[in-house]
Amino acid sequence: MLELINDILDLSKIEAGRLELHFAPCILEDVCQASLQMVKGMAQHKKQNLHYSPAVDPVMIGADVRRLKQILVNLLSNAVKFTPPNGELGLEVQADETEQVIRLIIWDKGIGIKTDDLYKLFKPFVQIDSSLAREYAGSGLGLSLVQRLTEMHNGSIAVESVTGQGSRFIVTLPWTYQRAVPAPVPSHYESGSGMPSENSHPPLIMLADDHELVLQVISEFLEVNQYHVIKVRNGYELLERVEEIHPDILLVDIQMPGMDGLETIRRVRSHADPLVTSIPVVAVTALAMPGDREYCLNAGANEYMSKPIRLRELMATIQKLIGNKP
Repeated sequence: MLELINDILDLSKIEAGRLELHFAPCILEDVCQASLQMVKGMAQHKKQNLHYSPAVDPVMIGADVRRLKQILVNLLSNAVKFTPPNGELGLEVQADETEQVIRLIIWDKGIGIKTDDLYKLFKPFVQIDSSLAREYAGSGLGLSLVQRLTEMHNGSIAVESVTGQGSRFIVTLPWTYQRAVPAPVPSHYESGSGMPSENSHPPLIMLADDHELVLQVISEFLEVNQYHVIKVRNGYELLERVEEIHPDILLVDIQMPGMDGLETIRRVRSHADPLVTSIPVVAVTALAMPGDREYCLNAGANEYMSKPIRLRELMATIQKLIGNKP
């Protein structure tokens, strides 16, 4: 009952926009080991084999440690619950340097999920089968919470399953704090083409996003690569400062409170100052839906990118737009 009440309170806070995450750098190995330890007793009780495959090298990310554990423990508990005695389940960590993401894969060789039932998984208070509700107790809130908390980490969750063979839940998170080596710069980017030279001022980028972790990660990456970054947290702040600062490029999140990114871009393009209207704009969205690119380009964006952002791709886009700037 206490677990149910806590889940309802968490969901209510998320819906009301009142659940605050406290991001900090953390070693992913420690979070995974702590989460596995919390479900180890459940797995041992059912004589299950609990496996763990860490990343090849230590990984540090920015996350709310408590909530990240909540994500992993929920998924691991489900894997234990829906895997028969003496069965197999585990957690695998994949660090994808190319896409700059971490994948946390929770897998099991349990009862699996019917394809027709996959769409129900993340709906609150829903269990996919009434017979399962009788055999496997649960509130139907865990996966809904997992999805919301993952999205609040600027990540995503996917599921793969085969009935009778098992399931894989894949949590994808931005790979933060991987900044020891700057992204490689193509040799044809000379002075004046977007990358600063020793005798030039660093290009000025204005980054608009209401997500603190996104602001921190992207600005740190760009500053390591010799750009100067001004951070703003909504469209109103961007419009207040853009005329004064005249940045070389704008990175604008589409899902911002108050004035969304599309309206912000429209106002930039209709600004009275021609120096403002000519600033290149990259639109960024976490909800990649069909037609989004066209909406952003029609609003006046020069380029469109979806989250989680691939940092090397972002660098190439910025270099291209500043290099093509009149």
